[in-house]
Amino acid sequence: MPLSVDPRGDAATHYAIGHALAPLREANVLVIGSGGFVHNLGELDWRHQDAPEPEWAQAFADWMRNRLVAHDLPALLDWRNQAPHAQRAHPTVEHLLPLFVALGAAGDSDSVRTLHRSHEMGSLALDAFAFD
Repeated sequence: MPLSVDPRGDAATHYAIGHALAPLREANVLVIGSGGFVHNLGELDWRHQDAPEPEWAQAFADWMRNRLVAHDLPALLDWRNQAPHAQRAHPTVEHLLPLFVALGAAGDSDSVRTLHRSHEMGSLALDAFAFD
């Protein structure tokens, strides 16, 4: 069942939505949050699929990865203020908010596994995580 994000809501709002879905784990329901880890279409190098990752995109993605692994929920929920280059990495938020739904759906679990990590066209980060 698709569930849309509300771009007017913040990370805490979407985490709360996910947290409300957490009991579905007991029924073996998989919650997937699909988006972009770094997503600024205006900064992409559309001509080069394998363009190098700019420092600002890497700094943002590294900060997010480190906060996820540390299960630093207060920092993650305040990513707009705390993460380096947050506005540049996500000028609009709809591509990152699904992460917070999935994180909330993990319930009390603090286990984070990296399933995939890549970037393309320079600054489009395509990381995937599992919250076990």
